[in-house]
Amino acid sequence: MDEPTNEPGRQAGRTMRTSTRDLGELRERMRSWLAGRVGSPVEVSPLSRPSGNGLSSETLLFDASWTSPDGGHEVPCVARMAPASEAVPVFPGYDLGRQYEVMRMVRERAGVLAPRALWYEPDPGPLGAPFFVMERLTGDVPPDVMPYTFGSWLLDASPADRGRLQRNSVEILARLHDAPFTAEELRPLELPGTGGTALRRHVEDQRAYYEWAHGSATPVPLLERAFGWLEEHWPADPGPDVLNWGDARIGNVMYRDFTPVAVLDWEMAAIAPRELDISWMIFLHTFFQDITEFMGFPGMPDFLRREDVCQTYHEITGYKPRDMEFYETYAALRHGIIMARVEHRQIHFGEKTMPDDPDDLVMHRALLERMLDGSHWS
Repeated sequence: MDEPTNEPGRQAGRTMRTSTRDLGELRERMRSWLAGRVGSPVEVSPLSRPSGNGLSSETLLFDASWTSPDGGHEVPCVARMAPASEAVPVFPGYDLGRQYEVMRMVRERAGVLAPRALWYEPDPGPLGAPFFVMERLTGDVPPDVMPYTFGSWLLDASPADRGRLQRNSVEILARLHDAPFTAEELRPLELPGTGGTALRRHVEDQRAYYEWAHGSATPVPLLERAFGWLEEHWPADPGPDVLNWGDARIGNVMYRDFTPVAVLDWEMAAIAPRELDISWMIFLHTFFQDITEFMGFPGMPDFLRREDVCQTYHEITGYKPRDMEFYETYAALRHGIIMARVEHRQIHFGEKTMPDDPDDLVMHRALLERMLDGSHWS
């Protein structure tokens, strides 16, 4: 068992358990289910799980092949399914049907390169939980473990290539946010709640998530303070609501030659102001850069800076992002809730012990504290 630590470099590099399901059994059940969907016997390669990124839904990689009257088919696939309850899920619910429809909609209506959605199965019977299957593409993804800021193909790239990747990534947000979705298309993606604005409902939803994950068992005072800070700094005008990707970060993009070829992980998609996505992309890099500098490495200080991201977004869309200190602090709070939940999972599985100070459940505690006291912005 690891000793408890709030040292971010050690935590960022740790391999964490993400599933309790048997891959051999899942392979046989997937083969049977696919045969029923395509109407022919199907061969399924041994299933595997990706390494490096992702801690929410269970992800399965495999190849499927079959013969039908129109010829042979060989399809590289990715299945996403809700985690088993005994795996201590990161989130309280996994609406895979919603994710499936969002991926289909943004690909067809916004031209955003979400993977092609192939099949959705709402019945938990075939695999033990609802799931969907999408196409599997190939390319390079900036790693989370160890973070790309420590050493990666992106860190080794030329400044020009990193700049091209940054602009191409911001263009994903611009294209999504400017897509001409109708109110009827977006209505199913609105978050429930009593708040009068999409931003208010989003924060209410995050508060409910925090209460589910931590509030009743192990309150985290730092996160409580951050919710209070939001109320004190609420934007006078949150701005227009658009479809947000939700988990808008380069670790959820697959690139070839620094150009996006697949935009992944749509489970956090929601209607909200544009700044929600913009700030998340900026903050997730700030999070990794902060860890890297803590460990004494230079990282990538000139990458995904707020002023550059916002300027590029303004050039593409004509919209100038605003209230970014509020939204970046909100991103740090949201990420803090998630990471504290991940820490609880590690504690549950005996991978570490509960810290004496619950604020140490937040890996980026020092960064969030600097945001709240204002020193991060000076």
